[in-house]
Amino acid sequence: MSHHTAAVGNNETLGNNETFGNNDTVRHGDTSGGGAAARSGRARAWLVLLLAGAFEVGYALSVGGSHGFTVLSWSLVAVVFFLLTLFSLSLALRTLDVGLGYAVWAGIGAVGAALLGPVFFDETLTPLKALWLTVIIAGVVWLKLSDRPQHPPADELPARPDR
Repeated sequence: MSHHTAAVGNNETLGNNETFGNNDTVRHGDTSGGGAAARSGRARAWLVLLLAGAFEVGYALSVGGSHGFTVLSWSLVAVVFFLLTLFSLSLALRTLDVGLGYAVWAGIGAVGAALLGPVFFDETLTPLKALWLTVIIAGVVWLKLSDRPQHPPADELPARPDR
């Protein structure tokens, strides 16, 4: 198992180090949690992933409003949201597993677009659609809950006596 170190901080990148937010360190592939710094970095990654999901909702809605990119104003908004969602998603995936992050991002986009489509466009939200959106939301929540470390962080383990 490889462990890449990500400096969560002042936007410098050195070798395998990756920047994210403050000066914490996140170890990729480390299931121990890595202490407070890793938890802080993971929390920030989840917040950025939620932001990426919100941008994805904006992208989906603006693509719908662009009518196949034939309406210039909606098309320009779609391009901006597209760039924002991909950038935010790429930042979050520096810390989160790709499969987990992508599934949550896509779920947020799908649910958000389905809930806001009737607000902005002539779409309907039937009880059956609402049921399946609830299933997606539950899946996203369970994915988030499954992202907890399986072992206590190394700094919280009792000291091992020398042999």
